[in-house]
Amino acid sequence: MNKEAMFKIVKELPFDKKVTVYKGTEIDIEIFRPSKLSKRFKEYDVKKNFQIWLKEGEREFRPNHLRVMIDLNLRVRSREDLKKKLLLAFDNMFYGKDPEKELEELCTEKFEHYLNSIVVTGVLHQLFILEQEYAYRGESKFDPPTLFYQGWVREFIDDPKEIDNLCMSVCRRQPPMARYVALENKKNNKFKEDLKPLWYLNKTS
Repeated sequence: MNKEAMFKIVKELPFDKKVTVYKGTEIDIEIFRPSKLSKRFKEYDVKKNFQIWLKEGEREFRPNHLRVMIDLNLRVRSREDLKKKLLLAFDNMFYGKDPEKELEELCTEKFEHYLNSIVVTGVLHQLFILEQEYAYRGESKFDPPTLFYQGWVREFIDDPKEIDNLCMSVCRRQPPMARYVALENKKNNKFKEDLKPLWYLNKTS
């Protein structure tokens, strides 16, 4: 489903009940809104906060943003010829498109290395964007704030650096490289409107 439809489910999510938003052949994706938050998340609005869960048989766990980034990095290392298609698909999801439709063609491609199905990764990507957009209310140097996350997704697909170095940079909360975000960030003096798709692949941008 597209971003608007998924956002409606998120906003109407009841307290303390898991709702399945994607059912795969092996893994389901669920969302959950706890009625009580830990002290760690005291700045969050309990009515807007929600959790993302993966369910694989009897096993359930909460993935984080690195799962999407690592999956995509592994895929492009085994199929560098699909780099632009991956970048375009995950950018289109960032702009609100339906993950299943955007990934329909890529579903037919063979990848030697990955963590989950490409659609599971796509739906997680959509949900992480919504989570930041809807629930997080901290200050950001990016406008939209979700561009921080999207910049890292682009970098994990496109940058040739080793995966451990990329992961360490994310875990240290370093910003993505400016060339992946600067022209799209309204808080940056280089901001431009009406950018072409994959504008950041131009090394001079």
